[in-house]
Amino acid sequence: MIRSTFLHIPGVGPVTEAELWRRGVRDWSDVERSARLAELPESLTGRLRIAVQESEAALAERRVDYFARRLPPSEHWRLYPSFRQETAFLDIETTGLSPYEGIVTVVSIHGGGHTRTFVADEDLEELPAYLRRFRLLSTFNGRLFDVPFLESRFPGMLVPSVHIDLRFLLYRLGYSGGLKRIEQTLALGDRSGVEGIHGLDAVRLWEAYRRGDANSLARLVKYNRADTVNLEPLLEFAVARLSDRLLPGPIS
Repeated sequence: MIRSTFLHIPGVGPVTEAELWRRGVRDWSDVERSARLAELPESLTGRLRIAVQESEAALAERRVDYFARRLPPSEHWRLYPSFRQETAFLDIETTGLSPYEGIVTVVSIHGGGHTRTFVADEDLEELPAYLRRFRLLSTFNGRLFDVPFLESRFPGMLVPSVHIDLRFLLYRLGYSGGLKRIEQTLALGDRSGVEGIHGLDAVRLWEAYRRGDANSLARLVKYNRADTVNLEPLLEFAVARLSDRLLPGPIS
């Protein structure tokens, strides 16, 4: 989708971008070969040609910040197909609803074909360094919950400049409520072995583990990993649906 995007170019808003698509300029490569650009103001076509060259270079060099600075945050989802392997899906478990009243207990990151879980008092301190290998972050309600907790726990932690919060992205598509409710509605995700476990249960499992029940930690980790891994098919669904709404047919 990013190579069909012109919204990051100075002077191009949603209306102009839609007009470019209508004229058949559906990809950056169309800018040079489209005769219909001659009907547009010369100042705009000049900016388009320069910006497309810059954009191609930024994409080839994997400079996601180039696009993050120029695109509205609400449109950062367009970057996902081009940076799929560099996206971290993240979910945390805590003992409370506020960073000032609870602690981070378990965190899972799913990305690049692997899923890794970090546990408090074991290897949680390794989380910030591990997260730095990713260019995009995807969460569910992470802007309001997961990231504030982690930033409180790790002051100065670097979070990817592109953060796709699925709670708000899915809301744009008409899906509201919690993560598990949306999973059920869309029949996406796998919760085998952790059916029926919810947020309050995660707190109880941690407390049981701290009392010496190792099995409780194993269940908590499995639950947390399900929350994390299930974000991937939800983002794939959301990006495909939003892309089709904007630009029906094959896209880049």
